[in-house]
Amino acid sequence: MYLSYYNLKKEPFHITPDPDFLFFSESHKQALASIIYCTEKKKGFVAITGGVGLGKTTILRSYLERMDNKRLKTIYVFNPNIPFKSLVAIIFHELGIKPLSYDISDMVEQLHLALIEEYSAGNDVILIIDEAQNMPVDTLENLRMLSNLETSTDKLIQIVLIGQPELDDILNKYELRQLKQRIAIRATICPLTREESLMYIKHRLKKAGLKEGQLFTIFTKSALQLIIKHAKGIPRTINILCDNALINGFGYQQCPITLAIVKEVIADFKIKKDHFYLKAQYIYLTSLLLLFLIFWLSPYRPLFVSTISDLPFAHSSAVVARVEAKPLVQKKNIEIPKESKPKIEQAEKEVQQSEPLVRIIKKGDNLTGLIEDVYKIYDRKLIDNKLIELIKKNNPHIKNINKIPTGEKILFPAVAAK
Repeated sequence: MYLSYYNLKKEPFHITPDPDFLFFSESHKQALASIIYCTEKKKGFVAITGGVGLGKTTILRSYLERMDNKRLKTIYVFNPNIPFKSLVAIIFHELGIKPLSYDISDMVEQLHLALIEEYSAGNDVILIIDEAQNMPVDTLENLRMLSNLETSTDKLIQIVLIGQPELDDILNKYELRQLKQRIAIRATICPLTREESLMYIKHRLKKAGLKEGQLFTIFTKSALQLIIKHAKGIPRTINILCDNALINGFGYQQCPITLAIVKEVIADFKIKKDHFYLKAQYIYLTSLLLLFLIFWLSPYRPLFVSTISDLPFAHSSAVVARVEAKPLVQKKNIEIPKESKPKIEQAEKEVQQSEPLVRIIKKGDNLTGLIEDVYKIYDRKLIDNKLIELIKKNNPHIKNINKIPTGEKILFPAVAAK
């Protein structure tokens, strides 16, 4: 709404990644180069770590757009909190392989043969695991089995681990020492420096239509300095502060944006943050109280407590009194009338929900095919307009649902099981 007022052609500070506004700091360049080198040279493992909002997704999008999609087969895992067998099943599904056996050793052997065929055909297979810090240790440890799939010179599958700084701590665990030894390259995405932060703001404004040398017609120097100081080098925070400053400046009909406007924006966000924190505390304490009341009023609690003074935390003495365990209260069997059982079973079926799923669009994908895959619909006649409208509603960032750009993320919402 403020574009014409500031003589801009596009909104310069979108929170969602936009390839047109791509900006690389030195650590971003290093991370991208690490992924490209590791996959092209078939080194096997690469680990990229970085804090929230530093642009890990931007790097992945840039990599996928640079690669030759005709020979690159990408397997993108968004939710890594899964056992190793489920991970192998995802790889099978993405490569279009039907398992001959569901024994994990047989599956890995079959995958080995399939990867050799891809290698012989000149295709590269890359497994990208996003938010890898959430992957169970057992699953990470078993990734070694995939790294062992190789020819005499090259790894048959390239594995990219993308995660927050906690991933480094996890990889340093003793039980993951063998996996750590197999990681050929590790790179860290760092917050932008003050100079890089200023270059980032200039870059995005220039891409939005601002002419060279006109930065200070949009922001005063003091306003920029405060934005950069408060953002602490996090691109996402810079986008949020700058976008809201432009909105407030437009509201006040103020150009350039002054220090006072930026202070107001920061103050608003502090209030929202404090409100969120207080609300979270309220929910937490209310939940504790509710759990206590359920325990206290329940006739089936494991310890019989006649009065509140019998509870160990009710005493102010440093020595906590021991509560003698009483026999468990026997739970009575409650008979459900036969005529009610079908209704109960039907109600249970109706409330079952599938989990929401995020997929990244690859070349050749179409909405109908993805719906069939995600919701396990095997007859296209069953795909109704209500489901398509629900997908549109949950993906407002996608302008044309029938022409989704490669590399874009699309959320498939949970729906009632039929």
